Amino acid sequence: MTNRHIVFFDIDGTLLDEAKNLPDSAKQAVQQLKANGHEVAIATGRAPFMYEGLRDELGIDTYISFNGQYVVVEGEVIYKNPLDESALNKMVEDANANHHPVVYMDHLDMKANVVEHDYITESISSLKIEQLPTFDPEYKNRELYQTLIFCKEGEEEVYEQKYHNFDFIRWHELSTDVIPAGGSKAEGIEKVIEKLGIPKDNVATFGDSLNDLEMLSQFPYGVAMGNGHDLAKEKASYETKPVDDDGVMHGLKSLKLI
Repeated sequence: MTNRHIVFFDIDGTLLDEAKNLPDSAKQAVQQLKANGHEVAIATGRAPFMYEGLRDELGIDTYISFNGQYVVVEGEVIYKNPLDESALNKMVEDANANHHPVVYMDHLDMKANVVEHDYITESISSLKIEQLPTFDPEYKNRELYQTLIFCKEGEEEVYEQKYHNFDFIRWHELSTDVIPAGGSKAEGIEKVIEKLGIPKDNVATFGDSLNDLEMLSQFPYGVAMGNGHDLAKEKASYETKPVDDDGVMHGLKSLKLI
């Protein structure tokens, strides 16, 4: 594929390995991809402040955060889709009654509605970022693009049944993302390619997890990582090697983009 394409990479389990390190081969592959005239973007469930260093290291200024709810193209914010404030307030009331702590997230910061909680510490620490959310129960009074509920697997079902304004995507055994209903990385990708004038047929996506299913299935070159979830592999058109076995480089070579 020699004409201009755009490739969207998930972060955790795709660009970064289990230890949250960027393999040298992945960095080299991204650099070669750019040198070949292709666009490179990130599509992640993370907030922008959680991967600023990675963007700087790879020279990427087009990115999709919060699973599609906050989209930036070449440094310019082009799309925002915040959570419904009224529904969020009601959900938080239920979460408090169920003793499930909540973390509020916008593009600048994250704040918890409890002073501290083991579930928050364990799950957020697994991202290997430099910060933990600090206490501010009033942080919900602003545009929020994602909220986290901290509960064990299956306990989020009570919210799924009641709050149809939201989609619930588990990312850790103790934590579930809450995003606007129908929001996805795929929706964010549509915004990016419209802005850049790149046809859908020239889109490749790399991912490994449940929040990657839409982007892996809705674009022609969906590549699942070898370490990925079985559903990700099922939805993708291609499968590459695991992230720590030069998976990104191998996948890009298979697509003949590098």
